[in-house]
Amino acid sequence: MHGMKVVVLCSGGMDSVTALHWARAHHEVCAVLSFDYGAKHNHREIPFAAEHAHAAGAPHRVIPLDFIGQLFASDLLKTGGDVPGGHYADENMKRTVVPFRNGIMLAAATGFAESAGAEGLVIAAHTGDHTIYPDCRQDFMQAMGDAIKLGTYAGVQLLRPFITLTKGQIAAEGARLGVDFARTWSCYKGGAVHCGQCGTCVERREAFQQAALADPTTYESTPPLPAGPRKGGENE
Repeated sequence: MHGMKVVVLCSGGMDSVTALHWARAHHEVCAVLSFDYGAKHNHREIPFAAEHAHAAGAPHRVIPLDFIGQLFASDLLKTGGDVPGGHYADENMKRTVVPFRNGIMLAAATGFAESAGAEGLVIAAHTGDHTIYPDCRQDFMQAMGDAIKLGTYAGVQLLRPFITLTKGQIAAEGARLGVDFARTWSCYKGGAVHCGQCGTCVERREAFQQAALADPTTYESTPPLPAGPRKGGENE
């Protein structure tokens, strides 16, 4: 598998930046792709993706998906309501789901990858993603991977190096790969600093705790972490 030509989907968040470093260690990164779809935090995230792409010596491309911001309903978008606080697995976080976002991004990225002569597409999807986002779940990603392979002359492969990991394990992997997590963005609110209370900030704070890493992030506030929704008898 060593040395495939790959395109990395990188938003500028901690998972996808780690995926870029992973790809650089195992493959030849021919481009890094970000999507600007009208999310409240795109302007905070994307510069970090550009920075890490530059450090990796790979061209960074931003694909504008203006129609998402204009036509789709989601509180993650600038056109939507306020981003809810609380645990990222709570029901109310469904308000931040952007309908079929990963399907749309992967379709665009596949066309780009085939045009760039890449053999693989790297996405940072992981086990914690699927709690509320249907387009992050294993069966969706599997089906999308099949579609990408079937729909390209090159049989482009969808690589999901973190699919069995938790976000805490990704943080640990990033630390091993030398990722500067201070140069990543998670907060869905997209303010001057991370708010510390929205679902993605909670998830970020938990990930560093679970990995026993010092959290380099400046937060507006760090109230006690909310408990996740309890499922009967499930171990943490």
